[in-house]
Amino acid sequence: MNEDNKITDKKVIETEVTMGTVHSAAIEPYRVRLFVEDEIVRDAEITVGINHRGIERIMEGLPVEKANSLTEKICGICSNSHIWNSCLVAEKAIGIEVPERAQYIRVIMEELERLHSHMLYLAHGNEVLGHETFAMRLFYIRETVMELLRMIGGNRVQYGVSIIGGIRPRCELDEMRIQKIREGLDLIEEKITDFADRFVSDPMVMSRITGVGTLSQKQAIKLGATGPTLRSTGVAIDLRSEMESYDPFDFDIITQDDGDVKSNLLVRVLEIPEAIKIIRQALDNLPEGKITNRSWEMQDAPINKSYIEVPRGTLYHSYALEDGRVRNCVIRTPSIANIGAMQYAAVGHHITDAQLAIVQCDPCFTCTDRAIQIIKI
Repeated sequence: MNEDNKITDKKVIETEVTMGTVHSAAIEPYRVRLFVEDEIVRDAEITVGINHRGIERIMEGLPVEKANSLTEKICGICSNSHIWNSCLVAEKAIGIEVPERAQYIRVIMEELERLHSHMLYLAHGNEVLGHETFAMRLFYIRETVMELLRMIGGNRVQYGVSIIGGIRPRCELDEMRIQKIREGLDLIEEKITDFADRFVSDPMVMSRITGVGTLSQKQAIKLGATGPTLRSTGVAIDLRSEMESYDPFDFDIITQDDGDVKSNLLVRVLEIPEAIKIIRQALDNLPEGKITNRSWEMQDAPINKSYIEVPRGTLYHSYALEDGRVRNCVIRTPSIANIGAMQYAAVGHHITDAQLAIVQCDPCFTCTDRAIQIIKI
C-alpha cells in the first residue's frame, strides 16, 4: 500500500453506467453517462438535444409579435418568463414605455410562476428521494397556484399575458381577481409553512440530502452556475435586484452556504415566502391607469439584449428587428450552465446519489434544446 493507504497492485476496472434517454424521475428526455469505480462516480457526461425543436431558427423572419408568442413554447414551466423577456427586447429596441400598472401585473405573473416552478421542483425532488407523501402534498399545494394562473391568463400553461407595450386586456386584474389571489396566497403560505416544518425536521430526508452533490462557491462561479444553484453556495446574486420592474418591491435574497442538495432545496423553500411577499406588495400598491401602450410604430433596430431573473436563474433573449420581423434571435436559458455544473457535482458520490446530484439544479432539458449548428460540407 502507498502512503495514501490505497492499494496500488490492484487493477481497477472502469465501468460505464448509462441512464436515459428516459428516467423515471424526470419528465424530459436526456442521457447521462456515469463512469464509476467501485460504485463511486469518477466522471459524468450529460447529453441533451433529444427534444430539439429549432425554435430560434423558426423565429427567424417571423413578425415580432408572432415570434414572441412562439417563445412561450420553449418551456411549459417558465413560459411567462420567456414571452416577458422577449417583449422586453422589442420594447427596448423601439423605445416603448410600458404603463406602470402593466409592469406590476407582469411581476405578479412572474412571481406566481416562480411559486409553481419551485413547488414542482420540490415535488419532483421528493420523488427522486422516494418520498411520495411529500411529493403529492406539494402537488396539492401547487394546484392553488395553477388555478390562479388559469384565472388570470385563461390557461394553466402558456398564459399569453405579456404583449409588446404591456399586457393583454383579458389579463387585467379587477377586484374579484385581486381578492382571489389574496385568498390563494394565504392558503399557500399556511400550507407551505407546515410542509417546510415537516420537511426540515424529517431526519431520514435530511440525512439523505446533506452533503450530496456538493458544489463549492469557487466551483459554482467558475462553471457559470446561476440562480438558486449559485445562491445555494452563498453567492447573493439575484438579477431581480437590478431589474427596473422590481424597483418598487422589497424582498430578501435567499442564500445557503453548503452547495449541496439540501441547500438547493432550502433556497427554493425559502424563496416561496419571498415571492408571496412581492405579490402582496404589488396587489397593495397596484397603480391605476392603462395596462397597454399601443402608441408606438414599428421600426428597424439592431440586436438588443435583455436579461431577467427566472425561477432557475438568468434568462437571456436577444434579436434584431427588420421590417417588423425578428432577425438573429438568440436565447440562453439558465439550465445550460447549471447542467454543466451538475456534471461536476455528481463526481465523487455513490452511484445511487448521482441522479439526486444532477436534478438538484432543477434542470430544464427542453429549455436547453434550442440552438442548432450549421456545418459546411
